[in-house]
Amino acid sequence: MRNVIRQSVVLPASTEKLFEMYINPSTHQDCDGVNQGWDKYYWTPRRTYLASMKISLTGFAFVVAISLLFSCSTNAPLKTLYYKTDKYTTQKSMLIFLRGRGGSHEDFASEGLINDIIIRKLPFDVAAPNAHFGYYIGRTLIPRLKADIIEPARAKGYERFWLVGFSMGGLGALLYTRQYPEDVAGVCVISPFLGDVNIIREIRDAGGVRQWDPGEYDPDNDWQRMFWHWLKQQAEGEQLLPRLYLGYGAEDSFATANGLLGDLLPPDHVFTTSGGHTPKTMKKLWHIFLKKDVLK
Repeated sequence: MRNVIRQSVVLPASTEKLFEMYINPSTHQDCDGVNQGWDKYYWTPRRTYLASMKISLTGFAFVVAISLLFSCSTNAPLKTLYYKTDKYTTQKSMLIFLRGRGGSHEDFASEGLINDIIIRKLPFDVAAPNAHFGYYIGRTLIPRLKADIIEPARAKGYERFWLVGFSMGGLGALLYTRQYPEDVAGVCVISPFLGDVNIIREIRDAGGVRQWDPGEYDPDNDWQRMFWHWLKQQAEGEQLLPRLYLGYGAEDSFATANGLLGDLLPPDHVFTTSGGHTPKTMKKLWHIFLKKDVLK
């Protein structure tokens, strides 16, 4: 007779927040009580059990996190906030903000980024889609950006598009540029997530992107290798990359990966500052971009 163990668990936070905490726990200390709750009521009992069974806790955690988040994947049209900020130029240009995994697409207004554009009379109207993690899990972000924002805007006469992505949104901006480079006049990525620690270590240990050999891979099942292979091709001049600017904090948990990308760019396209992977640091980098007059 088999012994079946059943347990009901009330999650102490949203699945997005739990996954983000798992990926980078050092930046989410006791996030709404999540760390304490998980450690006391879930991970500590599991560590004892899994150790006795010789099962990897990291692997178990990854399976739990991914299974939780697959329910968040979506192909729904992007809910987008639009801001008519350009009253000074005849050429219609649009800047598209892509949010990180935390926060909201509403933060670009509440944190003053929309006002920054208005005050400086930058030649852009702005779109801020709610491009949450579900679109990345479902691999629907790129077609949704194309169908829900780019194509309707082009039909209204918009001619130029800039993508500005923060953290996860930086990855989204680069993935869109890879797929539709003809749509993109320029890209700003701030503290972008660029892959997990294994692929970053592999590239670093090879001596950088130019020296790295991606080997044989299935692009449908290994997006990280595909993504970095594309960046390598850009560096080798096989494809045309629109204007790309990078900013990140020196103490950012993604600093190694960001540095590998920065090595492929002209020095005046890379900006660093003190700070970690925090909204405060990202906002500081945004203001550096503005002072350097990157957005034109």
